[in-house]
Amino acid sequence: MARLVQPAGPFALGTFSAPGGAAFPGLVARERVLDLRQVLAWEPSDVRAVLERWEEARPVLHTLAHEDALDWRPLEGLRVHAPVEPRQIFQSGANYRQHVIDLEVAHRSPEDPRTVEEARAEIAAVMDRRAAEDLPYVFIGLPTTITGPYDDVVLPSWAEQPDWELELAAVIGRPAHRVSVEEAPAYVAGYTIANDLTDRATVFRRDMKAIGTDWLRCKNAPGFTPLGPWIVPAESLADPGDLRVTLKLNGDTMQDESTKDMLFGIARLVSYISQTARLLPGDLVLTGSPAGNGIHWGRLLRDGDVMEGSITGLGVQRTRCVAEGAA
Repeated sequence: MARLVQPAGPFALGTFSAPGGAAFPGLVARERVLDLRQVLAWEPSDVRAVLERWEEARPVLHTLAHEDALDWRPLEGLRVHAPVEPRQIFQSGANYRQHVIDLEVAHRSPEDPRTVEEARAEIAAVMDRRAAEDLPYVFIGLPTTITGPYDDVVLPSWAEQPDWELELAAVIGRPAHRVSVEEAPAYVAGYTIANDLTDRATVFRRDMKAIGTDWLRCKNAPGFTPLGPWIVPAESLADPGDLRVTLKLNGDTMQDESTKDMLFGIARLVSYISQTARLLPGDLVLTGSPAGNGIHWGRLLRDGDVMEGSITGLGVQRTRCVAEGAA
C-alpha cells in the first residue's frame, strides 16, 4: 500500500475491507475509516448507494467526520479498493493543450518544412481555436477496467505499447441530462484519481483506416483503470481547474502538469456529455491526460514497473505492472 496522504477537506469516501472480510462503503477522516452501513439510516451497501442520496448524505457525513465516539477503524489495517463501481465511464481525449502539441510535433511528417518552433506555434493556435469554438472529444469506457489504487496492473500479452495516462476524474452525484455549463458543477459530487492505461499499438485500426480509432481494444483490458484511493467532495477542493497532476514511474517524474492546461474544463465536459447521455450517480467523467505519457518519452510500461500517481488534495495511488502469466 502507498504512503497515506490525508485528502483535502474534513472527509472522503471510499471502499474498504478488513482481512478476510467483505468490502464496505467507508468514511475517511484523519486516517480512520467508519463503516457507513452502520451509521446511515438507509444502510448503503456500497459507495454508489451513498452517491444516489448525495444531497441527503453530505451534511450527515460532515457531522460524522467530527464524531469521535463511533466505531472508527485505523485506515492502515484495511485494504483500499476502487472507491466506486460506476455504471458508465466517459473519457475525454486530446484535452490537454501541451499534450496535444507534443504529440502533433512528435508525429509530424519528415517532409514537414516547418521548424519545431514553427510547428509548435501553429499547433498551439489550432488548440486555442478548438478550446474557444469546438466541442470536446469524448468516448465510452467499460466499468470492468476499474481496479483498486494499490492493485497490480496486468499487462496483456497482446499489448505491445502499454502506456500511462493519469487523469482527474469527476464523480457524478445526481442524474444529469441536458444540463447547461452553468448548471453542470452542481451535478458533480466529488473527484478522484484515474490512470487510464492505453495500448498505443492498437489505438488505430490499420485494417480500417477510414474508421480510425479502436478504443475498445486499446483501453478496455481488465484492470486498465486504477481508480482512487478515494472520492473527495467537490466542495473540499478550492479549484478543480488548478490541481497538480503528477505521475512517477519507478520514482522518476514523467507527468507533472496543472489541470489549468485542459482545453475543456469539467463543467463543459459534463454539460457536453449530458446533451446526449444521461449521467447517473457514481458515473465517472475522465478529463484527459496531460503531457508526459510514455509514448512521448519513448519508454512504455513493462513487467515490474511501479507507477505512483497523485493529484492535489486527492491522495496517492501506487500500482505495480505485472506481465500476463506472471501475476
